[in-house]
Amino acid sequence: MIRKFKPSQKKTYRLNQRIFASPLRVIDAEGKLIGVLSKFEALKLAQEQELDLVEIAPKANPPVAKIIDFNKFLYQQEKKKKEEKKKAKVSETKEIRLGPFMSDNDLQVMVKRGQGFLEEGHKLRLVVKFRGRQIVHPEFGREVVGKLIKSLEGLSKVDREPHFEGKQLVTLLSVEKGKKHEKNKEEN
Repeated sequence: MIRKFKPSQKKTYRLNQRIFASPLRVIDAEGKLIGVLSKFEALKLAQEQELDLVEIAPKANPPVAKIIDFNKFLYQQEKKKKEEKKKAKVSETKEIRLGPFMSDNDLQVMVKRGQGFLEEGHKLRLVVKFRGRQIVHPEFGREVVGKLIKSLEGLSKVDREPHFEGKQLVTLLSVEKGKKHEKNKEEN
């Protein structure tokens, strides 16, 4: 069995003697530019301050190195990643399954569920499943989807018109621009 090599996703940094480039653009611990120095001068400065010389941008011309405590540097990088992850907008596609012969009461429950998903900023996928010989009457499924779309009309827009995927009638709705934010402003 052949195993493929998967490169590590963690970024590796060269430290102190492992830095190969000789002229380096050196930055001190406070973030101030010291200037372009040889590798040995930069190492000497780092040792005097009892810190590490870390190559931050090896592809720059000349490569950029920073004089800093390496463990502190790694901690700051991890902290930045966590902050970026918190700020990232997560939008999921929520699915509501329907039947072609649903009563109005069941449909209203699905409308409320759909409103909740849309207010949270998620996309909504409406799926009408046809079983057995129900597929002979697709107009009933289109009618159910039409009612749901009409009920959610002010809050959503149709991204993808109802279409068949096998024995399923599928449509995609998303939040209309500005509608989600107006709802949040009313609550405050």
